[in-house]
Amino acid sequence: MSESKVAEDLRGALKASKRGFIAAGFFSLFINLLMLTAPLYMLQVYDRVVASRSLETLAFLTIIMVFMFAVMGTLEWVRSRILVRVGNQIDRYLSQRVYAAMFEMGVRNPAQRSAQPLNDLTSIRQFMTGNGLFAFFDAPWMPIYIGLLFLFHPAFGWFAIGAGVILFTVAILNERTTRERLKEASGESVKANALANNNLRNSEVLHAMGMLPGIMGRWYKQYQSFLGKQTEASDMAGTFSNMSKVLRMMFQSMILGLGAYYVVINEMSPGMMIAGSILMGRALAPLDLMINSWNGFNSARSAYGRLSELLIAIPSKQRKMPLPDPQGTVTVEGLVVIPPGSRAPAVRGAQFGVPPGEHIGIVGPSAAGKSTLARALLGIWPAANGTVRIDGADVQHYNRDELGPHLGYLPQDIELFDGTVSENIARFGDVDPAMVVEAAKKAGVHEMILQLPNAYDTVIGSNSGALSGGQRQRIGLARAIYGNPRVIVLDEPNSNLDDQGEQALSRTLQQLKQDGATLFVVSHRPSILKNIDKLLVMKDGQVQLFGPKDDVMKHLAQQKAGNAPMPAQAAKG
Repeated sequence: MSESKVAEDLRGALKASKRGFIAAGFFSLFINLLMLTAPLYMLQVYDRVVASRSLETLAFLTIIMVFMFAVMGTLEWVRSRILVRVGNQIDRYLSQRVYAAMFEMGVRNPAQRSAQPLNDLTSIRQFMTGNGLFAFFDAPWMPIYIGLLFLFHPAFGWFAIGAGVILFTVAILNERTTRERLKEASGESVKANALANNNLRNSEVLHAMGMLPGIMGRWYKQYQSFLGKQTEASDMAGTFSNMSKVLRMMFQSMILGLGAYYVVINEMSPGMMIAGSILMGRALAPLDLMINSWNGFNSARSAYGRLSELLIAIPSKQRKMPLPDPQGTVTVEGLVVIPPGSRAPAVRGAQFGVPPGEHIGIVGPSAAGKSTLARALLGIWPAANGTVRIDGADVQHYNRDELGPHLGYLPQDIELFDGTVSENIARFGDVDPAMVVEAAKKAGVHEMILQLPNAYDTVIGSNSGALSGGQRQRIGLARAIYGNPRVIVLDEPNSNLDDQGEQALSRTLQQLKQDGATLFVVSHRPSILKNIDKLLVMKDGQVQLFGPKDDVMKHLAQQKAGNAPMPAQAAKG
């Protein structure tokens, strides 16, 4: 099903550009007809003008020749522009699909976060707009040119066929010897670029602790592997390309010699000798162009293969029937979650229910599964078993763009995006100034934003150093509560806050309580949990305790003092 869906995506892109390809083929028809201008001109000049010594005929033929070449140049210019737009149209058709698949792959498997699919789409588009594609439009005309050579003399036709077979053999050898090398080089290049991007995201750490030589050595080793494989492939491709060029020039010279022989024995005119040489050069041109552009073709083929793998792994999602806006009831049923890249579940058999408006604190030691549970509650990481329900509906059954505005999320690692403060808070949707200010005030960050150089219009970004960790966290909190979402998950929301920031956060939680939002707070600091309703204690991926905060705290105290039975709430999960 997935593979057919990929085929549907790619067929749809090609079908959307069908008219462009037909137009390019139509122009190629007249371009190749006009390619006969040069041999016909030579034929007439040698056989008619030289024989008659008529300057008027020469001038007339030259004017016609110049006009035909001007028309041909115009048609080639138009064909090139058509193919550029065909490439752009395919890019527009697939770019959002590829971007969405790339984004979801990054969510499913953080280790594979990369913008390489967009580069692959660019590679395909560039090949389609380059000279390499012209060979496929011109190749069908090879039999026609060879047929004309047979009309000049059968020896010309058979010689052209023999030359074509030799060049075609060179093209096949080029493909077979360079395909795997270029594929491996392309894969090594992707790995080297991904490693460099990952290193750049941690440039401050590398610089501060003098780690650059070591980490650069790892990248350089990967890069050298790519460079070595590319060099091997390029050397091999260069060998065949030069061989093709030399052979083509040799064949054109040899056909002149063959023509001279038949001129001497009076079986051919001098004009036919010259015209035949030009015609054979034109007949072999598509093969020569294919060989010279083979590297680009292989790069585009590798890019196509990687895109196909991505689209197979991430099928396009069908729109589901819209569900009512959630009110905040959250139910977890036998939840098992396996983090991306792991084989062992980080959450096992979690089961509990939360009515609208309740505030839940999630606590436990490191690696207890708290952050994994937080991601699963929002549907970021899918359940390997069990279900997370919001208002009775599986969280995966909502259309994400419809559910997202009703959810709020503040992760441990705060990511702000390139744009203004107001755009970041408004989640890069339509900026409603009143709602932006309301969210900022609830998050206790309004006054701080006003102190920025351009207040809410201050441009920030993912790598901006203009904001401290605490400021970024508080702006991220404002983004999480923008639009009054009904379910909010805060993962260590006070990890970068000072005492003043913690007080502001405490006021924010009180305001969310008044608004009736369902809230989950993951925290190691007990100060932020004083106003919550219930505690959920996790250990080794399992829910150990769940119930009213005071009861759970009392039980934890009893456990610390001695052995205490598990409360009824926890026993029920």
